[in-house]
Amino acid sequence: MSTPPEAAGGLPKRSFAILFGVSLAMAIGNTGLLSVLPAISRSIGIPDYLAAAVFSLSALLWAITSPLWAKASDRRGRKPLIVVGLGGYMVSMIACALVVSAGLWKLAAPLVIFGLFLMARAIFGGFGSAANPVSQAYIAERTAPEQRTQAMSSLAGAFGLGTVLGPFLAPLFILPFVGLAGPMFVFALIAAGMLVVVLRYLPESPVTAQAPGSSATSRGRAMWRDPRVRPFLLYGLVVATCQTAQTQTLGFLIIDKLGVSPMRAQGFIAVAMMFGAMAGLLAQWGIIRMFEMTPRQLLRWGAVVAALGNLVVALSPSYWTVVCGFAIASMGFGFARPGFTAGASLAVGLGEQARVAGAIAAVNGINVVLAPASVWLYGQVQPAPFYLNLVLMLSMLVFAFANRQLRNADPKPAGPEVSAMAGLEKGDETGGL
Repeated sequence: MSTPPEAAGGLPKRSFAILFGVSLAMAIGNTGLLSVLPAISRSIGIPDYLAAAVFSLSALLWAITSPLWAKASDRRGRKPLIVVGLGGYMVSMIACALVVSAGLWKLAAPLVIFGLFLMARAIFGGFGSAANPVSQAYIAERTAPEQRTQAMSSLAGAFGLGTVLGPFLAPLFILPFVGLAGPMFVFALIAAGMLVVVLRYLPESPVTAQAPGSSATSRGRAMWRDPRVRPFLLYGLVVATCQTAQTQTLGFLIIDKLGVSPMRAQGFIAVAMMFGAMAGLLAQWGIIRMFEMTPRQLLRWGAVVAALGNLVVALSPSYWTVVCGFAIASMGFGFARPGFTAGASLAVGLGEQARVAGAIAAVNGINVVLAPASVWLYGQVQPAPFYLNLVLMLSMLVFAFANRQLRNADPKPAGPEVSAMAGLEKGDETGGL
């Protein structure tokens, strides 16, 4: 990913590189943790649905605090809040690693380990949520409008690259003595290095004035009540819930499909998650641009392709058909997410963009809270979560045609800014995880 050129009085290349590194480090760690979670839970003896619930409190806190941190950065400055976010991520990773180590060494009962794991991850939800929205605000206020799309696209590339590298790197860090806790120790060490870089090299400038166009009225009304964006947020909530449910169920499905130990299945899980991440990136960074797809088309095609992918997974007789179905579904979500993100952004004026971004961040936190229900459903009837996703995505297809706002979503071709917004929005969910 190339960095944007330095604008006069704007964003220096080194500052952008630092923020890119922060986002990349956090995305690698969060997706890496997600990829080893099934093996951790099966090795410790935590029920599958409780393993998925580890992220729920964190996600809820993320949804609540992410907009608050963004608002606080207007008063306190961007750099201090980026430090808070990165520091919270690092502390959370260390705490998670220690808890997992205790569980692997059988120092406490599985339910006790679950409770401690839940609280350790909640540290990230409460404090790590500062990094993503504040990094975006840091870039936005330091780039000219004509450079902002390129800068945001490059930052989104950090999240996309992290979703590929995280599952790939995590198995490499399963080290002697620390075992499955190894990846978390390494991710915390990487965060510590980035924290030093931010403290030493990232400049801070005076707090900027409030963006023009944001009135007291617009600030006072919750975005989810706004009829201009409410349909997009509802569509996005369902899409994000389906994708999170599929992703959190994937590892357990692969372990059961292969019939091997959790440790032996880890490499297979990593491969499947990498294929899914690459399919999503292909959709966002290749197909959307190549065919100049509009938000309206993305809403419709995304629902169709994601539904097809879930059907393939539900009917899959083997590991490779699971991988194929997961990749197809990920491509569909890679269409749908830019569709609802861009549609919501284009439905409001410039002065309300921050509020839309906050609402999207909240959606991406709330959906993770619902994921344990899908994992529990998987434990009752294996293909049930994927059939449920199929029904929900087909319902969103009907909704995309029937709802006036979605039906009339901006008809112009989606430019690079759509991929940028989708990548950043996905980064919010990665954080919620």
